[in-house]
Amino acid sequence: MKKLLLTGFVPFLDFPVNPTEEIVKKLDGETINGYQIISKVLPVDFQQSEKEIIHHYEEIKPDAVVSLGLAAGRQHITPERIAINCKDGAPDNNGVICEDEPISNDGPAGFFSTLPIRAMVNSLKEHGYPAKISNTAGTYLCNNVMYAVLQKIEKERTPIPAGFIHIPASHELAIQLKNSPSWSQRDLTEAIRICLTTL
Repeated sequence: MKKLLLTGFVPFLDFPVNPTEEIVKKLDGETINGYQIISKVLPVDFQQSEKEIIHHYEEIKPDAVVSLGLAAGRQHITPERIAINCKDGAPDNNGVICEDEPISNDGPAGFFSTLPIRAMVNSLKEHGYPAKISNTAGTYLCNNVMYAVLQKIEKERTPIPAGFIHIPASHELAIQLKNSPSWSQRDLTEAIRICLTTL
């Protein structure tokens, strides 16, 4: 059976929970459209998150990689089109701040997702879930792990589906935020299950 590496993140910044962590734990071990889901939760750490996802990739040798991240404030499920070679943004969970730093000194400016992102968006809409393609994964840890995996795949010449999907806040998280749109945790999980089914 084919294997799919699915990753989420621990809580970070002022967010006491991270719905991506709950999604990956819920889907771990499931079989979706011929893929066995193997889930991992990554730290929000500029030094470690990239190393950990590459370690998981090398250990599992997956046939597809899908990483999830929280984009509180967004209303849609948003598969990302591109990751750029830049670390920047808020402090990570250890207080480390990166400004205009490259992810890879010898890497290209960016990597396009190899996930079927248009098909994912179309399928989500058909099932009644708001979705659209996002053209920026930002410059924080989400972008970092997306870039790292796509660079690894290119270097090893293993053309597998890989990329990143941002999700809105869960209701549990939105209760503690001001004016943030939110989805139920069940709907968030089902939306990602639909995305994985399109593979």
